Amino acid sequence: MRKSSIIFVLFLCGFFCGKTVFAASVSSKSAKHLPENLLLFKKCYPDIFFEEEWDFQKKDWKLTLFVPKSPKSKEKKSSQFFWADGRLLPESEWEKKEEWWSLFYSYDKTLRDPATFSQEEIERMKKFGSKESQQNTAGSPMFFFDFLYDSWSESEIEKHIVRTTFLGKKTKIHERIKEPLERVEKRILALKEKDKDVKAFLKTLSTADAYFWRTIANTNRKSFHSYGIAIDVLPKRLFGKETYWSWAKDSRGDKWMLTPLSQRWSPPKAVIDIFESEGFIWGGKWAVWDTMHFEYHPELIYWNKIVPLPSE
Repeated sequence: MRKSSIIFVLFLCGFFCGKTVFAASVSSKSAKHLPENLLLFKKCYPDIFFEEEWDFQKKDWKLTLFVPKSPKSKEKKSSQFFWADGRLLPESEWEKKEEWWSLFYSYDKTLRDPATFSQEEIERMKKFGSKESQQNTAGSPMFFFDFLYDSWSESEIEKHIVRTTFLGKKTKIHERIKEPLERVEKRILALKEKDKDVKAFLKTLSTADAYFWRTIANTNRKSFHSYGIAIDVLPKRLFGKETYWSWAKDSRGDKWMLTPLSQRWSPPKAVIDIFESEGFIWGGKWAVWDTMHFEYHPELIYWNKIVPLPSE
């Protein structure tokens, strides 16, 4: 082999080895450089092992996630995602990342009075609540949740759906939320004799429905009920009050978002507070409100500082 060829080969070896060493160096220091929201996300799902690698071409974190196949299983499943500014997307979706929402969005600490909405906010809600907008909006990326909860298909997720009771009502939930929901129930029942509103809530509770495989109305996106991590609590009677924005729209038209809080049915604040402290968001705080609805999303509870992170 000519001397020049040998030098070229050595150059290539040095170049690629150097890149490997540099990549390993970045990986070894990743804890210092990971986005703050990613560090928070890891704390919210402590049974998931995150392996991080910086992708030089995409200039983004490539994450390999390992999680037990079931809460008591020693076997693990894995999948790769790109962080994509808090979207957790597979590589096939990375180029289209701007079409997706972030998994982190604003969730209010307190319930806003509709009378305080600006005209701009009202118009934005009106547009968001239109059938056309719902059909054309990509929405929250579900890829991470599909992986975590095995919700690729109805038959697949039902391997993880368990029958249980919540506040005395039969229901079906994903096995991953069994423990946090049990903590919610225990704390609500402990207030039964101390808080008259909680006592009345329990006495008048009719259903607590969770798992139901379906898509969100006017979209092709799965409802979080399809994951078994959302639960609807409904009383025996609403006494003329509204509980869901779309139903209110049928009677109030484009003014549905201005339905006064006094005319919306809601669980007692103490019940909402307990749900939130265990990682569940309440649909009553959404602009497109759903006052019967709770959904397990600890990342939103902690990101919006509704409660401090357990380690803080």
